[in-house]
Amino acid sequence: MVNRRAFVAGSCVFAAAGRAGIGHAAIIPGGFPATAADPALDPDWAIADAIVARMRPPVFPAAIFSILDHGAREGAPAHLAVQAAIDACATAGGGRVLVPAGLWRVNAAIHLRSNVELHLERDAVLRFGKPGEIALPVVLTRWEGTEVYNFSPLIYARDCTNVAITGPGVCDGQGGQGFFQWRPRQDRDKAALRDMGEAGTPVADRRFGPGHFLRPPFVQFFRCTNVLIDGPKFVDSPFWTIHPVYSTNVIVRNVTVISHHLNSDGCDPDSCQDVLIEHCRFDVSDDCIAIKSGRDQDGWRVGLPTRNVVIRDCQMSTHIAGAIAIGSEMSGGASNIFAERLDVHHAKQALYFKANLDRGGTIAQVRVRDVKVRDSDTLIDFTTAYHRSRSGNAPPTYKQFTVERVDCHNTGRALRIVGVEAAPVQDVLIRNVTVGKARERNVIAHTRDLRLDGVRVNGQVLVA
Repeated sequence: MVNRRAFVAGSCVFAAAGRAGIGHAAIIPGGFPATAADPALDPDWAIADAIVARMRPPVFPAAIFSILDHGAREGAPAHLAVQAAIDACATAGGGRVLVPAGLWRVNAAIHLRSNVELHLERDAVLRFGKPGEIALPVVLTRWEGTEVYNFSPLIYARDCTNVAITGPGVCDGQGGQGFFQWRPRQDRDKAALRDMGEAGTPVADRRFGPGHFLRPPFVQFFRCTNVLIDGPKFVDSPFWTIHPVYSTNVIVRNVTVISHHLNSDGCDPDSCQDVLIEHCRFDVSDDCIAIKSGRDQDGWRVGLPTRNVVIRDCQMSTHIAGAIAIGSEMSGGASNIFAERLDVHHAKQALYFKANLDRGGTIAQVRVRDVKVRDSDTLIDFTTAYHRSRSGNAPPTYKQFTVERVDCHNTGRALRIVGVEAAPVQDVLIRNVTVGKARERNVIAHTRDLRLDGVRVNGQVLVA
């Protein structure tokens, strides 16, 4: 057990020295062995099993509504036909809206409705327009953790029950040459929105949209229940790619996200409960998966944590951010987060817990196991200094973490665990972790009850 205020792990003594389904043994991607947990011996992972066991994908009526029957023609804008098929499907009581093979130009936001499954057949491509080509109404959304009326996400659902995007087709956001070009112009709007959140400006008065430059997410489910995304490939997102907000019973599986510009996170569950992310591939230029729950005062006002998240059997690559991250917008808190059987090709931080001294909030009860990392800058990183803080009077709380059975080939630094004196990082167990090569000394400061068990770095056992 470690209980120390400030401790640089370079001064540590180095002593010489998954499953395919619940209850089954398996090999995770990359060949790292995993064994099923005995709930009697591992009650924490029994909680993860219980979360998955109670989740159910939405079920839809058998009716099919093809966009071809609503006027879609290849070579012509198809957004009116797609939306007409969705509306007809919802009016009829629900079913599947079928997007057949072909390239379909979409020059307006697609708004899903309850009991509607948007299904993209193989070789179907929904290609969304760039700024100036696409009409996006102003809707209620959450932008980097602050509620706002802003441009609609390209695919959006609000207050829906039983809603899905399925099939092996492609959604192309054309973000790199499209909305990403707004990024150099967004700073004034971003600062204004954050000021509104800090000041408690009524949400109805936080109106952006035309004349402003806050980029829309690709897909957002806002206050929805029973959500499924199964199968599609999302490429070149305008901003965060898959962003469930205030939603419950969310399943994201068999999804590929490829997007190579800043802020194109893969999947960001935000103040959601009961979330399963599995069998996905993320190749992005920001966090692959980031758990969020609101920013600073606005996150406290809403007060909705993200809870009961299971992430498993995913492949991940990012050169500038985390493979698995919690934060930085985590002011509503996050708990009961489970991640297992991950194959990380590259990440700046493989496991990244990030906030600053304005965030408040508590991240607790996080369990990670069976992770294979080829290359990272930092393997495990806890920080309370993510970007700058304004007042610095609300440090976050980190507690009750277990990270085990991690195999890392190469990293800059194995461990960076840094709290602050007023809020040390608490109750962290790192067990059975092997790092083949680490180039820099570990940094550990302001921790309480940090335990290292079987942590081997550069062939030596790390002793706290």
